[in-house]
Amino acid sequence: MSETRSDGELLRAVAAERDRRAFEELYRRYAPWLTARLRGRCADAGIVDDVVQETFLAIWHGKARYREDGDAAGWLWRIGSRRLVDALRGDGARGRLRQALARLRHRDEASAEERVLAGVEHGDLAGALVRLSPELRAVLQATVVDGLTTREAAVLLGIPPGTVKTRAMRARKQLREALT
Repeated sequence: MSETRSDGELLRAVAAERDRRAFEELYRRYAPWLTARLRGRCADAGIVDDVVQETFLAIWHGKARYREDGDAAGWLWRIGSRRLVDALRGDGARGRLRQALARLRHRDEASAEERVLAGVEHGDLAGALVRLSPELRAVLQATVVDGLTTREAAVLLGIPPGTVKTRAMRARKQLREALT
């Protein structure tokens, strides 16, 4: 039985020796985790799968170098999340449309946030959210539920970062007024 190598040892073996077994172990260890995290940011499974593959290819080809200044998971997340933003930015309107269609296809799969909102009494938060314009709801979805930064939400929604900030402020103000 072989001994389990640390993430740092695997990454060093991939970078220095192009060790295929180390790369495969790293992939088995982190690809499912990275896929799950990215799917929390993007409903299009095809884009997510491409981004995961691009992330690991960057490691294999030496385009991404681990400097051992943090944990491997955080390092992989930074690479993957940046590549996701790049993929969404590069796709432009076609990518946003594909993202919207993927969300519609998965409407029967309620997210944890949607289940919580469904349990809220009528007239409270759920009602206030429903009364928001689609543009304001989209910004809240991207920034609050999906946890995207203003810049990432701007790329995803195809609007300037200043517009994201303005819509988020308007949405919060309307929610406060509706709930008081």
